[in-house]
Amino acid sequence: MLFENQDIIPKREKVPVSTLVDRLKETIKIDLEPCTSEEHAEKKYVVEADLHRPGLALSGYVDLFTYQRIQIIGNTECRFLRNLSESEMMSSFEQLVSFDIPVIFLTDNNNLPEKVLKLADQHKIPVYRTDIETTKFMYQLRDFLEDLFAVQTMLHGTMVDVYGIGILIAGKSGIGKSEVALDLVERGHRLVSDDVVILTKKNNILLASATEMNKHFMEIRGLGVVDVMSMFGIRSIRYQKRLEVVLELSLWENADKVDRTGLNNDTIGILGTNIPLIHLPITAGKNITVIAEVIAMNYLLKHYGYDAAKAFQKKVKKHISEKKNRSDMPKRAIEYFEGDFE
Repeated sequence: MLFENQDIIPKREKVPVSTLVDRLKETIKIDLEPCTSEEHAEKKYVVEADLHRPGLALSGYVDLFTYQRIQIIGNTECRFLRNLSESEMMSSFEQLVSFDIPVIFLTDNNNLPEKVLKLADQHKIPVYRTDIETTKFMYQLRDFLEDLFAVQTMLHGTMVDVYGIGILIAGKSGIGKSEVALDLVERGHRLVSDDVVILTKKNNILLASATEMNKHFMEIRGLGVVDVMSMFGIRSIRYQKRLEVVLELSLWENADKVDRTGLNNDTIGILGTNIPLIHLPITAGKNITVIAEVIAMNYLLKHYGYDAAKAFQKKVKKHISEKKNRSDMPKRAIEYFEGDFE
């Protein structure tokens, strides 16, 4: 069975807050100003992608306080604290930081009184400040964390981008996956990864990419390793691409079944997501490259609401129905016109 043994890459269990802050500054260009000692960030860890706004915890209700998540303090929380007396504010925040919180982010250019920040320092909880509004910051941070904690798997195959459709070419070793991909690249399409493909599940979407070792390199049996980017230019490669179709190549004599109509709509489950699967038996002289292009264009047609197989089925049914309704015509005339192939 295809992809029967999927090599699941262990899910990341935790990320140091210091690493998270550095990555946010480098990749998303978020300006984060430390409000407490940055040494605390090296000893604290983020363990999940979900975020939390501690409004109820600040008001005193902590029975369902998810303290293990990143805490976001925005305009609402800051305004609530400012409306308290100094003693009530200190008591409220003291209760908050008594939990083992990984990190607190102050958004929308908000700040906390020095005495309150000292409480966080005493409990060794890192606090950072940003001028980005709360909703936007939470969206960017959650999206970034979902990447960090995403489930991944490693599959044997070749991933290509054909007319904007991500096709994973699969099959036994030596069947010609890389050769088909090379021909597609030569025709103007783009290579994502050859031989080993890493799939990352994000929001029920599978994103395919290469490893650091095989990025834009391809092995052609009998020739060796070639550098696709150096040979065909930067337009010939992609860093990552959404997986939309799996194309399984097999020898004709080993094919269990061959779909003649396109009505079967087989799928394959990868990381709990069903992906359309096309079984393509190959023989000498078959142009697999053109078929791969047709698969991509047919997928686009289906995406825009036109299914050629269903349209043909509907046409056949209509023809049969009309033929039955012509029973009142002279039998001889029907036979004449049906036999006239000119």
